[in-house]
Amino acid sequence: MIYHLLYQFHQEFTLLNVVRYITFRTACASLTALVLSLVVGPWMIRRLKQFQIGQYIREEGPAGHQTKAGTPTMGGVMIVANVLAPTVLWADLSNYYVWIALASMLLFGLIGFRDDYLKVARKQSLGMTGRAKFGCQVLAALAVAVVLILLHHHGLYSLQLSVPFFKKITPTMDFHVVGYSTYLPFIAFVVLVVVGCSNAVNLTDGLDGLAAGSVVIAASALTVLTYVTAHATFAVYLDLIKNTYASELTIFCGAMSGATLGFLWYNAYPAEVFMGDVGSNALGGAIGTVAVLVKQELLLPFIGGIFVVEALSVIMQVGSYRLRRKRIFRMAPVHHDLELRGWKEPKVVVRFWILALIFALFSLTTLKLR
Repeated sequence: MIYHLLYQFHQEFTLLNVVRYITFRTACASLTALVLSLVVGPWMIRRLKQFQIGQYIREEGPAGHQTKAGTPTMGGVMIVANVLAPTVLWADLSNYYVWIALASMLLFGLIGFRDDYLKVARKQSLGMTGRAKFGCQVLAALAVAVVLILLHHHGLYSLQLSVPFFKKITPTMDFHVVGYSTYLPFIAFVVLVVVGCSNAVNLTDGLDGLAAGSVVIAASALTVLTYVTAHATFAVYLDLIKNTYASELTIFCGAMSGATLGFLWYNAYPAEVFMGDVGSNALGGAIGTVAVLVKQELLLPFIGGIFVVEALSVIMQVGSYRLRRKRIFRMAPVHHDLELRGWKEPKVVVRFWILALIFALFSLTTLKLR
């Protein structure tokens, strides 16, 4: 809104030409989101306490976590609101990609909100059933895939894949069968990426500040990727699938970084508030959706490497127990295993942040290692 309001006067006031630049508006969106989070945070925490919206700790979790029972949860509502507001204020709202990213974040946020609400209402750590939650996530991701196919038909989205380390390999995700095009592989791929990312971030959200700090790093890396993907010179130089429509996603990613960083101020150890499923699902869904929009789906495991590690630890644990009746870790996800081995919570969190930063930096180096 601010963008449209100021830009209409750029001919009368040349200084307002600065609002044309993505970098300026991204910085403004990030700072707006950060300031909003810092200002709204104390009020939000008080309101959550007032409504007795506290965290219920699962009994099978680490014993040290029982002291966290009653800590306000569902703070992710604040993150979602503080991403939405700066994006609407500073982005070009005629851009379809912005609305797709916002809609995905809101849909996954609503699923997480429902899950959190049931936990609070039932006063236990179990919310939606696994099947119900997964089914809702698949439907949300399907909606994203269908919209992208419609954009593809209007020449606004490419079904090609950008393969890390390889310049010339750009497979397409639509297949021709007996003269007809089928988009089933693309739809399945989008569902896998978006739903998988949402659940991976959700699994990471188990220690104070762990998920929030990792999201800040991943979102910052995506901010860079969205910018270079839409930049005429950088996209050609780096042999990326150029898409000018992705430029406004830089503002969305910047707002996501700023809002989550502001939330981390209150979520860092010892946490005053938890993001809950409403936050982790929304942020994970948004990250996965942005990766699909800018054609960096295959780079996403590096961008959010720590989320992949956490998700794999759960998959390995469940698979091993079902097949061999033996556990690989003392407790999954792996951050709980490290706690049970004697690592203090802040040590686990900071070291995982370092790993997340290494993964993110590596993902950016792959742009040139092609």
